[in-house]
Amino acid sequence: MSPFRWQPQCRTVRLVTAVAAMLLALGTVLTTAPVARAAPDLSVVAEALRKGPVYVDPSMRDQVSVADQDALAKRIKDSDKAVFVAVLPADMPTSQLFRNLRTRTGIAGVYAIRLGNRFDARADSRVMSGTSVGSAVTAVQGESATKQLDDFTDIAVRSARGSAPQSWGVGDSGSPTGLLIGAGVVLLVAGAGLFAVRRRRQHRRAEQEQAALEKLRVVVDEDITTFGEELDRLDFRPGEEGADDAMRSDYQRALDAYEQAKSVMASARRPQDVSGATQALEDGRFALATLEARRNGTALPERRPPCFFDPRHGPSVTDRAWAPTAGAVREVPVCAADLARLEDGRDPDIRTVETGTGRRPYWEAGPAYGPWAGGYFGGGILPGLLVGTLLGSTLSSPAYGADYGDGYGYGGGPDGFGGGDVSGSDFDPGDFGGGFGGGGNDGGGGDFGGGF
Repeated sequence: MSPFRWQPQCRTVRLVTAVAAMLLALGTVLTTAPVARAAPDLSVVAEALRKGPVYVDPSMRDQVSVADQDALAKRIKDSDKAVFVAVLPADMPTSQLFRNLRTRTGIAGVYAIRLGNRFDARADSRVMSGTSVGSAVTAVQGESATKQLDDFTDIAVRSARGSAPQSWGVGDSGSPTGLLIGAGVVLLVAGAGLFAVRRRRQHRRAEQEQAALEKLRVVVDEDITTFGEELDRLDFRPGEEGADDAMRSDYQRALDAYEQAKSVMASARRPQDVSGATQALEDGRFALATLEARRNGTALPERRPPCFFDPRHGPSVTDRAWAPTAGAVREVPVCAADLARLEDGRDPDIRTVETGTGRRPYWEAGPAYGPWAGGYFGGGILPGLLVGTLLGSTLSSPAYGADYGDGYGYGGGPDGFGGGDVSGSDFDPGDFGGGFGGGGNDGGGGDFGGGF
């Protein structure tokens, strides 16, 4: 058979084979290439957060399961704090993310977002200071998704002011969110509704004040008891040989301080009242230190702040560089005994108090201990001593003055929106600037070395 008859057929076979290979390659690309997926609509996220504290994008279920989401949401609701958590895909646009989410949600609170494997947070400054938010974000960087969200939530619910939004009680009842917001606006406008809201908040604040005061009573009673034991150990008698008027004056000042501290606590009705008791104890301990020096014929002590690590140690003798766990170095006043411990490479004798997670150093125990510490150290130096700690971050917040008063008490101001309040777009945009390394405020990981 002539070869010229086979040539067209060979060409046809080669052409069919090439086309088949191309189709096979194209099919492989189509089946293996990722399917483009639009980023979630931020309005959908905001609507979900108005109904509940946690939103997890369906594409992120490998990080946070439904069970974990429900457990976290329950913890936040049980805390009655306005803490919002969103878990979103990594390709979500970050430009103005926090600000836009806060605007669409319209509720004052703390907003935490896990974006792929990155994490950051922002908050209304009257709910949680930017410094507190930044410290919390830094503390949880590098953790797995569930642990990171749990740990951040633990910090946020301890620090946040205000309460949870009422809309979280709606759940999945099917009531239109817009109708609820509209009804809320009507109630706020109506005089009777406004009065009811204020009464509710006043009642809740009173309960919070009493709970904080009872915590403080335990700590201050321990301090008073310790001071009384110091008076007994000194065993000074005004008529003893060698006693002079200066010694008797010192001793009387110490006795007066002891009685004043007990009197203040007997009449204390609010947490801020406690600062008067600790201030009296600080003055009494200096009087005792002066009396002891006079009796021993040594140089009189300098009037300095009490020992930072435990004010019951009495007046400090010098300042020493020290840093809390994962915190920056700062100069703190130390007593002679703790100075010796530090110079020997040992840990100082730190005052711990009872918390929900066991005994902790007082600077990690939350804002309730502000009045106690403020009485010892005074309002001027305390935030600087405690910078980078939970209590210090709270004290440095403008909101602390509103919730706890100028004297580190437990006051309250009518201005501004507290956690859980519906403010719509009426909020400080600076509180929600930047995010994920974008800067823009004092909070978030980007400005504290832990962001992206």
